Amino acid sequence: MNELDFVTVGDGTRIAYRIDGDAGKPVLMLSNSIATTLRMWDMQVGELSNHFRVLRYDFRGHGGSSVPAGAYSLDRLGRDVIELLDTLGIERVHFLGLSLGGFVGQWLGIHAPERIERLILSNTSSYLGPAKQFDERIAAVLQAPDMSETAEMFLGNWFPEKMLAANGPVIEEFRAMLLAIDRQGLAGLFAAVRDADLRRTAALISRPTLVIAGRHDTVTAASHSELIAATVPGAKLVVLPAVHLSNVEYPTEFMEAVLGFLR
Repeated sequence: MNELDFVTVGDGTRIAYRIDGDAGKPVLMLSNSIATTLRMWDMQVGELSNHFRVLRYDFRGHGGSSVPAGAYSLDRLGRDVIELLDTLGIERVHFLGLSLGGFVGQWLGIHAPERIERLILSNTSSYLGPAKQFDERIAAVLQAPDMSETAEMFLGNWFPEKMLAANGPVIEEFRAMLLAIDRQGLAGLFAAVRDADLRRTAALISRPTLVIAGRHDTVTAASHSELIAATVPGAKLVVLPAVHLSNVEYPTEFMEAVLGFLR
């Protein structure tokens, strides 16, 4: 894998990113799930870079990005994207966000529509309350001796039992990714999700939007995707027979939906 590049945003946080694909192609920006890094998209980048210049990045607190102390906000996560694009001299992108990345995608569609061509919101929600459950998760992850219990919780939420029981290379890769996540960074991002509520403002999204749901998703239920699709004017909805990481569990069907919408 190529080395990461970095930009420093307005509050001094260093954001890691990577670009694949030819400079002359339209830019597709990928934004991943909480508790993962930009490696979450490894299975898709080869094919996507045949059609797009693919820009991936790590959230503040995760992967190669630095880990500022304290709670993060969705507003700050959205501004990280804008400042990254500004630094790279990129005016507009297609944006594909999964889970927390989908929260960021909604924020961009609401607050910076001039930067977005087409928007894909996968396995995400406009609100994941109540706040108490996130406060409990933040306390638990900061008090735990390591990330092992948290890692198994995430794996159980992300993948079907059959995949977990087989414990193949994909599961091992995501387990390793989870075990390496900084706990302060995870707590900071949990706070951003805790405080986000886009249920009304999502109606302001004006860019062409595709919503991808997982029929068996227990994190961001299919009903959450249905609500987003009903709220965003003209949005299309695709439901895959997946749990949470649709791009990993059903890569072919996921790519068909993405490329069919973007092309």
